[in-house]
Amino acid sequence: MERKRWMIPMDSRVENRIYSLYVLEELLKPEGYVIASNWDYDNGHFDLKIDDEGKYYYLRIPFYAVAGSLDYPGVTVRLEKPFLLAHQYEKGIDEDSRGGAFQGTFNQFQPPIDPDAHIPNDYIDIGKQLVEKLEQLVIPEG
Repeated sequence: MERKRWMIPMDSRVENRIYSLYVLEELLKPEGYVIASNWDYDNGHFDLKIDDEGKYYYLRIPFYAVAGSLDYPGVTVRLEKPFLLAHQYEKGIDEDSRGGAFQGTFNQFQPPIDPDAHIPNDYIDIGKQLVEKLEQLVIPEG
């Protein structure tokens, strides 16, 4: 019986490497990575959406500030272990919404149907390929 997996750590040589956040943004944003909106002053993560057909699959690269804070220009960050993440959301309008437009401005994101959505092996293979590409992007040769 296959175990249900919703978050899978991915071994990578980027783990514990230190970079300027600005440099990382310059390297990763053209590849489709975004800094997720739920960052804090000392930590955040880059997300790369892999698929969104009924479930959302992401490669997530967490980072922590080691010099400065994330709201400060020139902050330096340490990358942590990347992982694959899966969530399944309802398609369409949020049927539970009772507060109208005003309430919607505060609660614009609906909860996942299955926050522990399974990650199929095909996506694990894709994740491994994406981690290899990430390493090529951010680790200098030599």
